[in-house]
Order: sequence, then structure tokens, then C-alpha cells
Amino acid sequence: MGRLIAIIAPIAILLILGVGGVIAITAMKPVPEKNDEPRPGLNVFAEQVTSGSLTITVEAQGEVRPKREIIVSPQISGRVTYVSPDFVDGGFIKRGQVLVRVEPADYELTIVRARSIVASAEQGLAREIAEAELAQQDLKDLGLADASPLARREPQLAEARASLEAAKAQLAEAELSLGRTAIVAPFDGRVRERSADIGQFASPGQALGTIFATDVVEVALPLKDADLGQLGLPIAFSASADQPGPKVEFSAVVGGKPRTWIGEIVRTGAAINSQTRQINVFAELKDPFGTGADDGAPMAPGLFVNARIQGTTIDSVLIAPRAALRGDDRLFVGDAKNGKLSIRSVDVAFSDRTGAYLRSGVEPGELAITSPIQAAFDGMSITVMERLPDGTVKVHGDQKKTASEAEAVADAGMKEGGEGSAQ
Repeated sequence: MGRLIAIIAPIAILLILGVGGVIAITAMKPVPEKNDEPRPGLNVFAEQVTSGSLTITVEAQGEVRPKREIIVSPQISGRVTYVSPDFVDGGFIKRGQVLVRVEPADYELTIVRARSIVASAEQGLAREIAEAELAQQDLKDLGLADASPLARREPQLAEARASLEAAKAQLAEAELSLGRTAIVAPFDGRVRERSADIGQFASPGQALGTIFATDVVEVALPLKDADLGQLGLPIAFSASADQPGPKVEFSAVVGGKPRTWIGEIVRTGAAINSQTRQINVFAELKDPFGTGADDGAPMAPGLFVNARIQGTTIDSVLIAPRAALRGDDRLFVGDAKNGKLSIRSVDVAFSDRTGAYLRSGVEPGELAITSPIQAAFDGMSITVMERLPDGTVKVHGDQKKTASEAEAVADAGMKEGGEGSAQ
């Protein structure tokens, strides 16, 4: 028994000393200070909301085509004896210029025959007039006051007069046909294509070429009903001096250089397209090969152009970055002082790639968030990093971070975000 106590006693002493030491060390350990600094929120980029005016523009595309274009064809038949040197593909023509001439010999002979018939008819009429006068005198001498019209030679005289009128009509027709041997340009324009040449036999209505006027070209621009509303155009619109159409800026690349031309809307289409549910508005450019050209570059038919149509002007609108608009009418606003996210419903007047233009919902100077945010909710903790106009970044609520560090953190946050910044 004494031997067992001798073994257990040292072990018990060691256990008591060890537990006592642990308790003593724990009691002497300093209490850690509590960190009252709030947990930093998600780093987001933001830009200030500004105020200004807005001129609404609507974009569309279309193909340039001449307002007037005709097929050159003869009204009479004959062999082609002359083709104007300007009547070639791409040639410039003037109003009244002879483009093609058909051999006139047959029609000149027809005029000679018609003149002969006119002369015979005139002689016949003169003879009938004289005979009618003699018949009237004879009846008077005989005292016959109730003689028949045939005795007075009235039908014969009417027939002679009708024969003369018919002969004159034949002469006029022959002269008209002779005049039609020369096919003239009805307007100033250009030649799109030519299919006539000297020696070719032309029939009435046969296509000899195609020409178009160069005074005006037009572009059909398909628009949605909402676009018409933004432009303030009714469906049945026709420009006038009292109600001119909106201005249109056409643009295209010609000769490797970007070109612009200024035209205007002149009318809307007659009906809505049943397949696309859009309606065409027609824009015109005057003198596209002259004063309407851009530094000598014309807006030629067949060119595919982009069009920016200038609509109404709205004063005192709020301008936010387009990337800050979420969906159709939501905007994420950063409270830089408190580091909180505010989700606002806004009244959108117009939006395009240059910005979102709002009527209400925010105030000038507030910070619209452009970064994507996953599972955003009102009151969410954030750290706002404002992009300044000079390209630098201002970090709100954390002055210890440098701009470069803020950029790096924000880039990492953007990679983790799941929600798109704009719809």
C-alpha cells in the first residue's frame, strides 16, 4: 500500500501543477481589443449623374435610290442611226438632249403623202363650197324654199370638210412620228445602263437603256412605331413649308473615307409592313452630285447608308451612363458617405450607347454604379470608386487605398459579378 501511494503521489502533484500553470497563464493573457471597423463592402465603379438637354435621334439604314428613273424606249420602230456619246453607262445627260435617233426617211415620206392628201381634200372642199353656192342660187331662182338638204348639197359639203380634217390629222400624226424618231432626255441625270447601238433595229417599247434624275435621291428607312413617336411623326406625314420634316444625317464609307450628307424626311409610307410591323419613312437629299455632295463624293444610287434622324429636343434631363441602367427602368445608385447601395426606379426618356436620359428618379451629382453586381439588394454594403473626367479614380470612404489598388480590386470584383450592367 505504501508503495502504491509513493507512485501515485508524484503523478498527482505534477497534474496539479500543470493545471494550475495553465490557469495562471490564461488569467495573465491580455484581453484582445474589439475591432469596431465595419467589414468593407463590394468595390464598384460609379459615375456622376449630370443634367442637360437631349435631342432625340433615331438610327436606321437604307439603300439610296433615285426619285425618278425611267427606261429609255422608242414609240416608233426603225433602225438606230445615232447614239449620243453621253448615252453610256455612267454618262451625264441634260434635259432635251438627243440620246438615240431612229432613221427618219420612212416618216419623212409619210409626211409628203399626208400633205398631198391634205391638198386634195382642200381642193375637194373648195369645189363642194362652189357647187353648194350654185345649188342655193338655182333653188332661189326656181322659187323652191323647202328643198331637201341633199338638193342644197349640205351633206356633200360636210363630207368634204370631214375629209379635210381627216387629212390634216394624218399629216399631224406623220409629223408626230417624225418627231419621235429622236428620243430626248426628259431631265438632267445620269445613265445607269445602255443597250442600244447604231444599226440596231428598235421596236416600239423596246428597252434601249435606263436613266435617272440627279436632282433628288431618296432613302426608304424602316422604323418602329416607337421610333415614330420619339420623332414626333404621324403615320400619315407629308412635309410642307409650314411643317418641314426632321433633318437626317446620312453616313457611309466612300473611296475608303467616311462621308456624311444632310437630308430631310419628306413623307411616311402608305402602310405598315405586315411582316416586320414597321413603316418606311422617306428621306431625300437634293443635288447629290453637286451641292449635296460631301467634298465631291456624291450619295450615289445603290449606296447603303446609315441614317441618324434628328427628333425632338427635351430640356432639363438627367444624364447617367448607359451601363448604369438595369433592365428598362432601374438604376443602381451608390451612397458614397454610408457605403450603401440604393436601387432606384427611374423614368427613362431615351437611351442609346452614349447614355441613359432620365426625367426623374435621381438627382444631379449622385453616383450611378456601372459595375455588374451579383444578387444586388437595397442597402447592400459597397465601396464606391468614382471615375473622374480626367480618367483617375476617387475611392470614397477608404483613403488608404491608392487609385491603382482600387482599379485592381474593382477588376477582380467585376470578374466575380454575375449580373449584366445594362439591358
